[in-house]
Amino acid sequence: MRTPRRRVWSILLVLATLVATSCTDDNSNPLPPPGVAGLPTFSTKDTLVFGVGQAQSLDPALAPDAESLRVARQVLETLVQIQPGTARVMPGLAESFTADPGGTVWTFQLKRGVKFHDGTDFDAAAVCANFDRWYHFTGLLQNADVSAYWQLVFGGFAQNRSSRLPASLFKSCAATDASTAVLTLTKASSRFPAALAVPAFAISSPAALEKYHANDLKGPTGFPAYAEHPVGTGPYRLVSWDKKARRITMEAFDGYHGTKAKIKNLVFQAIEANQRKQALIDGTVQGYDLVNPADLKELGTKGFKLLPRPPYNVLYLGINQSGNPALAKPEVRQAIAYAVNRQRIVDQVFPPGAKVALNFQPDTAAGYNPDVNDYKPNVEQAKHLLAQAGYPNGLTLRLHYPTNIYRDYLPDPKKIVDLIAEDLKAAGITVQPVALPWNPAYLTAVTKGKAHDLHLFGWEGDIGDAYTFLGSLFDQRSNEFGFTDAELFGALKDADAASWLRRPDLYRALNASLMQKLPAVPLVHGPTTMVTVQDLVGIVPSPLTDEHYADALFL
Repeated sequence: MRTPRRRVWSILLVLATLVATSCTDDNSNPLPPPGVAGLPTFSTKDTLVFGVGQAQSLDPALAPDAESLRVARQVLETLVQIQPGTARVMPGLAESFTADPGGTVWTFQLKRGVKFHDGTDFDAAAVCANFDRWYHFTGLLQNADVSAYWQLVFGGFAQNRSSRLPASLFKSCAATDASTAVLTLTKASSRFPAALAVPAFAISSPAALEKYHANDLKGPTGFPAYAEHPVGTGPYRLVSWDKKARRITMEAFDGYHGTKAKIKNLVFQAIEANQRKQALIDGTVQGYDLVNPADLKELGTKGFKLLPRPPYNVLYLGINQSGNPALAKPEVRQAIAYAVNRQRIVDQVFPPGAKVALNFQPDTAAGYNPDVNDYKPNVEQAKHLLAQAGYPNGLTLRLHYPTNIYRDYLPDPKKIVDLIAEDLKAAGITVQPVALPWNPAYLTAVTKGKAHDLHLFGWEGDIGDAYTFLGSLFDQRSNEFGFTDAELFGALKDADAASWLRRPDLYRALNASLMQKLPAVPLVHGPTTMVTVQDLVGIVPSPLTDEHYADALFL
């Protein structure tokens, strides 16, 4: 899929092969059904069992999937972290951080007295040891599916094995004293400092990296042993990863430098998605993630606590300006925006927690602009604009949409298309729906071809910076939207290179400009939902799935 988070969270072939060689059980076996013998017994006062999917690697630097990163967030920590419930950056293992005016030299003042779970010291030398490890990945570790986040943020390596790899954004890391780490980049980047909150850049114990052969893909188990023995500074330490039982067990770390975990034992139990609801009802687990929207009403009625995440994605109606001369006229694009009733789409298609999209980024990221033209539904204005553009009798447009696909921002493509077609018809625009299988027909048609007029697509961010939306979508994406706008492309480039303190103002201006130019119409931000037993409190749903279970408590 096209979105960065979904791309790197996929269970990719190369890692699946590596994991298969390292597992002691057959991963083709079904996950344990709820209530089977062998699942842990627990007291709801000292153990939380959470239903999840199967993790792939507990070394977050090599983890492409959400479940592996869920574990990493409890066991390891990052230099900066995400403010709970938002996508905004705040200090983490670094108690403060600053950048030079050019945005290329970042100085991190580290917390003192922090210990790794193995008793070794966390300090600036440990920080640089981790960055140097990632920068010097070689061989298969440079595969895009293995070191996905490093390549997404930093590009290449000290010695690129492929000419297709770009020069690295990373230049050096220096420990100027025990509590000061200085990270130098080759150029300014909008990914900083937000990208450093991604668990792929969590700081591991250098002693553990060495002990467990962290870079050895041909190690004793066929996969780096560190992938099963992560050692960080987090509130929980890993006790065991039982692959046969598909169970990861953690316990509160007594030497934690911050507020200690309130629940002593944390268990992530892998259970098939279609069995998690029953496991919750049966009491096998006390919570699970990614609730099927069809189950929300039943679970709420049964007294379970629903925790919708603030959405961190956007569904939009793409407009191809190169395929149809009518769509190159701003009045026609504005007419489409006025015709579509986005609130109706939210109400009739999406689960609770969905929001009408006023920008191409969610409001949880800095730079959101609530003062843009919001194009409230206005059929008469849409008709007026069409007539002004020279189409008093309306238009006929092809609207492409995908089949065989479900996304948080696109739960029912056919129903969304039907609603849009009905709205556009009222304004005088006839829609010809074109349904195509997601991969490769649909992806090829709307990102490389010119046959479409309108299309449904979306983006899901994984870094707490608005550029992950605005830059990814509109930085010269001419094949999808069929437009060339030197002013817009220049503004995006300026935002990418700007100081992180200046960027929110630039993003606000970009959002206003985009809602005037309308290369697409933002429609909806779609949520995902967690569910827990009623007496479990303290888990704050995160738009970046950055939940920290150490804050959880049974009443």
